[in-house]
Parts: sequence; C-alpha cells; structure tokens
Amino acid sequence: MSIELIVLDVDGTMTDSRISYTENGDEVKSFNVKDGLAINSWRKLGRQVAIITGRRSDIVERRAKELYIEHFYQGVTNKKEVLEALLEKLDLRMQNVAAIGDDLNDLQMLKAVEISFVPRDASTYVDKIAHVILSKKGGEGAVREMIEYLIIKEGLEEKYLALWQ
Repeated sequence: MSIELIVLDVDGTMTDSRISYTENGDEVKSFNVKDGLAINSWRKLGRQVAIITGRRSDIVERRAKELYIEHFYQGVTNKKEVLEALLEKLDLRMQNVAAIGDDLNDLQMLKAVEISFVPRDASTYVDKIAHVILSKKGGEGAVREMIEYLIIKEGLEEKYLALWQ
C-alpha cells in the first residue's frame, strides 16, 4: 500500500510550539519555508495533505490556503475521529496515511495510521508509539524531513527531483 495522504499537526510540528501575542493581542506564529516547499512538492506528486489541529487560528488557516491544503480542520478535540471521516470521504484507508504530531492530543491518530512521525522534541509518551522519531525539531524542518523520508520510501525520488529541474 502506498501513502496517499499525509496528516499534519500544527503547533509543535509545523511551528516550534510558541505562540506570541502583540500588544494588540494579535497572535504570531512562524512556519518553516522548507516545510512549505516539501508540502507543495508532495501535492505536485499527486498526493494529498490534511491539517488536523486542536487550536483555532486565522494564521494557520492562511498558511493552509497558501499551501493549497484543501483538507483543513481546526479546533479538533478528537483527531482520529476527524481523520476517519476524511478517509471515508476520500475512499482511503489508514494504510494509505502517514501523520506527524508531537503531543498527547495526537496519540490516538498516530497509533492508527500506517506510519507515524514525531519531531525530535515531541512528548516522551508520543515518542514511545511513533514509527519514526525525526532528527529535526518542530518548526525547524521536521515536516520536510518526514516528506523526504516518504519520498524515498515510496520510490518517488526521480519524480520529486524532476519537479525542480
């Protein structure tokens, strides 16, 4: 079975877990541009991307739109349930899914998917069930590392590199 869908948590995977506020109360987050390039490349290879996050944020919604991520769910308390509903809609199975998360609210989703990834700075409890503990921290290229791992595993290196030639 091939991986057709990657599922991304946001805080602690796409970001470094920090949430900053301006004097006006506006939220500030930083995203890694290298992650973004890898996400776009995965999509260009005909694969799908979903964001399932526990928090609500206009900034994250904006980032999802910039990356053309059409499966976007925020304010989620049960990520596995949302993923199961998405898989039914897409006619996919858990064997077609890889996911990345870093904390306890990701645990059940990560246990359910074919291959689970955690950044280097994830919760110890999540590390214990992950298939792959990445060398990068959240917000520092962990998503890119996950995607490139999958590109190699799926035998897509030539197609991946051809996107940029």
